[in-house]
Amino acid sequence: MQVNINGLDTRYVLSNEGGGPWLTFIHQLGGDLSVWDQLAGYFRNDYTVLRYDVRGHGSTAVPGQPYRVEELAGDLATLLDALGAPSTHVVGMSMGGMIAQQFALDFPSRVDTLTLADTTAGTRPEARSTWDQRAASARSDSLASMVPATLSRWFTADFQRAHPEALEQVRDVLRNTSSQGYALACEALRDFDAREQLSRIDVPVLAVAGKHDTGTPPADTQTLADAIQGAKFELLDAAHLAPVEQSDRFAALLETFLESRV
Repeated sequence: MQVNINGLDTRYVLSNEGGGPWLTFIHQLGGDLSVWDQLAGYFRNDYTVLRYDVRGHGSTAVPGQPYRVEELAGDLATLLDALGAPSTHVVGMSMGGMIAQQFALDFPSRVDTLTLADTTAGTRPEARSTWDQRAASARSDSLASMVPATLSRWFTADFQRAHPEALEQVRDVLRNTSSQGYALACEALRDFDAREQLSRIDVPVLAVAGKHDTGTPPADTQTLADAIQGAKFELLDAAHLAPVEQSDRFAALLETFLESRV
């Protein structure tokens, strides 16, 4: 389904077979809502599950100017308004985790719980140039040239060999992502920094990292969790997209976490 959110045609999928509490999933850079297909199916009988394409990704329009992560958080708030959701459990992976953090900071009354996977609270000064390089490469060379290196960061070699069908789906989404949409997101993530504000988050938090993640080292996610009072940290045998690579284990962790908070 499509809805206009802050001037951008935005794709979302709502599964509410269970009619339960709202549960929102936010995807990674270079992904789209399909990365959550399996987990959405797992939770849809007990929750009202929302997935959507972040601006510039999937079937959501590419903005015509730069933006900040604060605006991505605002997109989610506007989408929830349009759908009549007063609050939601939020699950964000990688870029989605950064959006989730900002959403919790800017709209605290709308967050029931926060689950942050394979993410960080801010870009170190020495890493800012990496985001600029990714943005420049996307604009000049297209995303096709970035696919092999990206997938090697996202999944372990064992998972790639064992699950070629899952790999192909993620590969196709990344390859078809708008170059400009990807580049604008890189520049927004480059400037994201919530490190000094994490202590303000006072909802239950589950932080999950993949122990083989080279893009966002597990220590970054654990540092994030350590800065939020009462946050729980879990380490999975996976690379950067731990909720995909270890979907059964992640679903079990999330289910236990949510059940203890509903």
